[in-house]
Amino acid sequence: MSVSVFLRGVTALALGVTLVMPASAGEKEDTCKLQGEVMGAVQQARLERVKQGDVVDTVMAANPDWPASMAAAMPQVVDFVYSQKRKDLKKVDLSQTAEAQCLESWDQIKQMQGG
Repeated sequence: MSVSVFLRGVTALALGVTLVMPASAGEKEDTCKLQGEVMGAVQQARLERVKQGDVVDTVMAANPDWPASMAAAMPQVVDFVYSQKRKDLKKVDLSQTAEAQCLESWDQIKQMQGG
């Protein structure tokens, strides 16, 4: 799994999530937790052999509490996850990795957004 490709996917998702999440005192933690959940849900869909074109709808339907605009932030994540071999995805927890990467990169992400 290419680290740079993973980081691009995580950064794209982080930017998308922070754009759809309301600002709050726990914005960083809430946003990064949601990012991890999204990455994990896409990974699980891949492992369950959900067709790539159906992933966004499938994941969003399974998570009705997520903001509807979250679907717009998912395509790059889907592309990244589906570019990986299923056998490799069985060995990693993308949810945990994405959340940790988001927390570590938070200041850079906010800077990229101009905030």
